[in-house]
Amino acid sequence: MSADPKIKVAVCGALGRMGSASCSAVQADEALELVAAVDVGFGAGAAPLLGDGKDFSDLETALTVTGVDVVVDFTIPASVKANILACLNHHVAVVVGTTGLTGADLAEIDKVTEREATPVLVAPNFAMGAVLMMEFAKQAARYFQACEIIELHHDKKLDAPSGTSRLTRVRVEESWSETGVDKEVPIHSVRLPGLVAHQEVVFGGLGETLTIRHDSLSRDSFMPGVVLAVKRVRSLQGLVVGLENIL
Repeated sequence: MSADPKIKVAVCGALGRMGSASCSAVQADEALELVAAVDVGFGAGAAPLLGDGKDFSDLETALTVTGVDVVVDFTIPASVKANILACLNHHVAVVVGTTGLTGADLAEIDKVTEREATPVLVAPNFAMGAVLMMEFAKQAARYFQACEIIELHHDKKLDAPSGTSRLTRVRVEESWSETGVDKEVPIHSVRLPGLVAHQEVVFGGLGETLTIRHDSLSRDSFMPGVVLAVKRVRSLQGLVVGLENIL
């Protein structure tokens, strides 16, 4: 009996920190095949990453010639929406780690996923610990009616507040809404060299506080989640937000 065919993967933003780590993670997994590295840097003279004609400066060309099954996007907020829509136009599933998509963006993407019958998974954070942090925060919100979020990232991160903190806020406010509490969670953003990705969710009550904290100390912490998402995204329907939905 023959083995299942490998999932053909393209990484968009391949020369960036997360994109480069994703390329390595895909190459290290026996069930996956990295068929394309996509980055505008290749068009600006950057050295090839994969060689053999597998490095592309634009996503459209990669989608046309490589037979991709799944695209992983770690680009920038200004280009991620267009990248997703291009993939959907080619009926290619997408795993999105780029943050900065607005509510309106997600609503538009959701409609296109339904029209094209092609799934998209948007995960603000691929670290398993971060997913658990958000789940614990949602549970804690049932018992505390005061909460603030402090998110800390490296100084090269383009968006603030982070996608993780915004999704955490949604989870806490959903829990509050179920108990009749109508409040918004403040978010405080810190950008400093030396940091990777960190978040504290601080709850306050009568005479006590509860702090739930997650720290990603290297980008390796995100890679198991990225690989899992690549393997499972094609079994989803429509737009799915949050890695917890495939665990």
